[in-house]
Amino acid sequence: MKILINGIQSNLRFSSAHIIPGHDSCGFIHGHSYFVDVEIEGERSGDFDFVVDFKEVKKYAKAICDELDHRLLIPVYNNLIDFKDFDKEHDSIFNLKDKKTAYFRIDDKSYSIPCVDCVFLPLPHTSAEELSMFFAETLSRKLSENYDNLDYVSVCVNEGIGQGAQFKKHLRD
Repeated sequence: MKILINGIQSNLRFSSAHIIPGHDSCGFIHGHSYFVDVEIEGERSGDFDFVVDFKEVKKYAKAICDELDHRLLIPVYNNLIDFKDFDKEHDSIFNLKDKKTAYFRIDDKSYSIPCVDCVFLPLPHTSAEELSMFFAETLSRKLSENYDNLDYVSVCVNEGIGQGAQFKKHLRD
């Protein structure tokens, strides 16, 4: 059985700025009002014969949205971003969060941004495609702590109405 959660109607939303280094039009800091749709398939189980409790799914997805809301999303593992005092190969992403200011370069542009205004993501890009994978992986990890009946978790991150990317994380074969 499949359950569906509509991001607009369930308030699974966030507004963020991002940049896709090297892209002609998205290579500039710009933003979107995102919303997140969730689809989960699995067997019904438990005392109430649920696939999964809607309230739990919404709570976990909303927590991710809240973390990203009103921040600049920075893809730490993008090869075109050169951070000052941070080695992508050896340093933990948490080291960036602990700094007061993030200093980085993209081509001939230099940035100096308060770290509190940023979310440093372990991604190569902050595209809708990568964000949908990030949501699906994070959500499936959290749900797997309490559910062993799920076949997949699919998340669509929409950059606006009619424009989004969907990723399906399979949990069982």
